[in-house]
Amino acid sequence: MNKKAALMIVPTGIGASIGGYAGDASPYAQKIAEHIPLIVNPNIVNAAVFSGITNNMYYLEGWAIEQFVKGNIGLTLSKNNKIGVIFDKAISPKVLNIHINTLNAIKTVYNINICGYEITEEPTKVEFFKTQSGISSGKVNTPQTLLKAAKNLLDKGANALAIVCAFEEPPEDDYEDGCGVDIVGGVEAVISHYLTKELMCPCVHAPAFEDVTICDKQVHPKVSAEYITPTFLPCLLFGLKNAPLLVNLKSKQKVSCLTVEKLHSIVVPYNSLGSSVVIDALEKNIPVYAIKENKTVLNVDKKSLNLTKVTELETYDDYIKILEKEDV
Repeated sequence: MNKKAALMIVPTGIGASIGGYAGDASPYAQKIAEHIPLIVNPNIVNAAVFSGITNNMYYLEGWAIEQFVKGNIGLTLSKNNKIGVIFDKAISPKVLNIHINTLNAIKTVYNINICGYEITEEPTKVEFFKTQSGISSGKVNTPQTLLKAAKNLLDKGANALAIVCAFEEPPEDDYEDGCGVDIVGGVEAVISHYLTKELMCPCVHAPAFEDVTICDKQVHPKVSAEYITPTFLPCLLFGLKNAPLLVNLKSKQKVSCLTVEKLHSIVVPYNSLGSSVVIDALEKNIPVYAIKENKTVLNVDKKSLNLTKVTELETYDDYIKILEKEDV
């Protein structure tokens, strides 16, 4: 692949003012992707029964993004992936039926290649919470049951995986008002990171809640996608359909793929610069742009880390102007 690509990241569960909710960063990503192929983490475009993904976006979860920027993996463009779906044994029969109906509806309407589903042998026992720094996190107490179900699906021909685990109802907070932190987002990232690392295939997660009633009050537009549906599964399938496949660049097998050498730039929220992605990119002299209109609860900015090579911009539109000027 000779064409350059950009990388847009909005980390999950850190209260980003743009992208910290339900697909609300999608319009920004779509505008950028009109100018350059754009790698996006699922948090940017996932919106329950909707998705902001476009044909010029590469859907890639966080661990794979880290390894891509480190130069350990490459991305092979793919179409019509064979998607396997993992369901947590803890999901009740009525909620499971809703999700199976969802799978069948998406296969019928969109012709997405869903090659089957597996129910874990044990409940996954997911826990989620906020850390002292205010970001969301959590753990899975029986990760091995997810891994076993995943391997069964890969043996049946799947090359991408959607995971749905049972979650307790989150406590009431100000999320529905379009502020605060998505308390379940952090552990979702834990799940997708774990399986992607173990299996080297695209993996992404959505929660299943026992309360499947539809909210009948008005909520903030930034979160409204999550309040009109009993399932968040569709956005995973839309994203995984054409998600790039992962290539281990440490292996001897030579495959044509997109590598970090073709990365034009990275665009991130203004004060979430502490990740390895940012540090590795700067070490490779890949431009990093921090967008001031997008802030998080982290308060880790250019000044606090003395990252002199980071370029601060006021808006995502300012970043687009750079792409236009360079005619990428």
